[in-house]
Amino acid sequence: MNVLHRLRRAFAAASPEGASPDAFAQAVRPSTDPKFGDYQANGCMAAAKATGRNPRELASAVADRVDLGPMAEAPEVAGPGFLNVRLRDDWISAEMSGLLADDRLGVEPTDDPQTIIIDYSSPNVAKPMHVGHIRSTVIGESVSRILSSLGHKVIRDNHLGDWGLQFGQILWGWKNHLDPEAYDREPVAELARLYRLSASKMKAAEELAPKLEKVRALERQGKPDEAASLFSKLFDDAGMSREQAEAAVAEARAVTEASRQETAKLHAGDPENRKLWEQFMPHCLEALEGIYHRLGVRFDVQLGESFYDAMLTEVVESLKQGGLAEASEGATVVFTESTKAPMIVQKRDGAFTYATSDLAKVKYCEDEFDADRLLYVVDSRQGDHFKQVFDVARRWGYADVDFDHVAFGTILGTDRKPFRTRSGDVVGLESLLDEAVAKAREVVEQNSGHLPEDERARVAEVVGIGAVKYADLSQNRLSDYVFDLDKMVAMIGNTATYLQYAYARTRSIFRKGETTPEAIRRARPTILITHPAERALGVALLRLPETLEAAAAELKPNVLADYLFGLANLFSGFFDACPVLKAESAERRDSRLALCDLTGRTLAFGLELLGIEVVDRM
Repeated sequence: MNVLHRLRRAFAAASPEGASPDAFAQAVRPSTDPKFGDYQANGCMAAAKATGRNPRELASAVADRVDLGPMAEAPEVAGPGFLNVRLRDDWISAEMSGLLADDRLGVEPTDDPQTIIIDYSSPNVAKPMHVGHIRSTVIGESVSRILSSLGHKVIRDNHLGDWGLQFGQILWGWKNHLDPEAYDREPVAELARLYRLSASKMKAAEELAPKLEKVRALERQGKPDEAASLFSKLFDDAGMSREQAEAAVAEARAVTEASRQETAKLHAGDPENRKLWEQFMPHCLEALEGIYHRLGVRFDVQLGESFYDAMLTEVVESLKQGGLAEASEGATVVFTESTKAPMIVQKRDGAFTYATSDLAKVKYCEDEFDADRLLYVVDSRQGDHFKQVFDVARRWGYADVDFDHVAFGTILGTDRKPFRTRSGDVVGLESLLDEAVAKAREVVEQNSGHLPEDERARVAEVVGIGAVKYADLSQNRLSDYVFDLDKMVAMIGNTATYLQYAYARTRSIFRKGETTPEAIRRARPTILITHPAERALGVALLRLPETLEAAAAELKPNVLADYLFGLANLFSGFFDACPVLKAESAERRDSRLALCDLTGRTLAFGLELLGIEVVDRM
């Protein structure tokens, strides 16, 4: 049951002559202030402008014509032509009583279900996941859950980075710097060490080589004193002599070239490299699965770059035959209207690109799943890449597919710079989760010391993981946000902990009353509206379906998070103003217990769609 849908259908049927019924209906929205009613119809001003009529007179005519029974009385005309709608208390009461027996809390499946593939997380499997993966992972999972709750067929896709230069770097490290005992103890940690070792050596080519070239340029110009002065200025911080700098750059270039050769051998099917890659992969995937299990994230499809590799030649040939791809400076490219630079699908040296792989994936997904929509949950910096991929895919034959880049901003530290450790490294995701759980444990010990040890540990895990997720999901995904664990686990404010505690309070009252939510549902008491706090809570509970629809339309979990926070606040006001177990009558007691149950179920349902668990006691 979607209140907003019903109201919009009613106002569409009563739209003024000459106005678009759809546009008129879309102007019906929830009121931002209860003094203006529960909903407002704001389409009369636009309709009046289009038809040359007085907006207030037009609003009066619509108010007389629109049929809102039995849901609401005739709307009230306000201001220059607004229509304020107030739901009837008896209708709210009846609808909420009906929700008690509805496992889906009024959420009905869409009339137009789609097959939607959502590409998210997509880590480089050659190294442990870090904080940079959290946004794509939790946003993608939540969007998947929200769309599934509305009846869409959602296919969760993890497009793994398992085939590029990173594995060439590990192969170089394996052949030159392997610690066999360390690998036997912790294979993923040793592979990560080898990757970091090669990456640190290769980084010298990027950072030191340009500086050294400036020094050499002065020497070639016959200015040795200036060259020596510049060298000191550029390399003093590194504490390097000229010989050390030259050696570091030479080694960096050698490691880079060797890693590229190892990568090329892997891609060409070299038996040794292929065998090692097959040995590494299970360890890498097992490490990923541990993180995903902890986050409550699952995938339907996990295919990496290696899976699509065999398709890339065919993709490029198809683009050529279709007149889309052409030669440019030795490479094969596709020019697009979306960006100035062309999209490279094959480099001069014959290597393919991420764009080629993404196009191969589009073809595979359409052949395999016949998807209506493809969503890519990837940070906003990849905007131009996806503009190109979507443009080329449509021209390549997939014009009927809806493509969306579900972009997101950056996680910042409290210094408002990209979030890193004190040493400047990117924060590992597992250590981040451990820290969040430890911080949550402090809160649990302060507030729930009466719980058994195993239960306190469980609550800390749920609260800590929930805090990290909610801090992300409660933000508009396009915005950057500051990562602050102390604020995330606070029991006041817009945090997961606050919402989880609100849910626990709804369960606690049943224990104190020596009854159960199930007993109240079986009894199906009439829900009474005798206090403004009861009414406000009831209206909010009825808005769950329209909230989910809005979150799905915008692909923004924060729409749902905002709703849940508002609901928890209203429940707090209700709890303070309306005695439950000490209500004046048994009838009123059961009515308020029913409101507690509906609030708890709605909070749990909504948090589940955000990928956040709840506990009955905190």
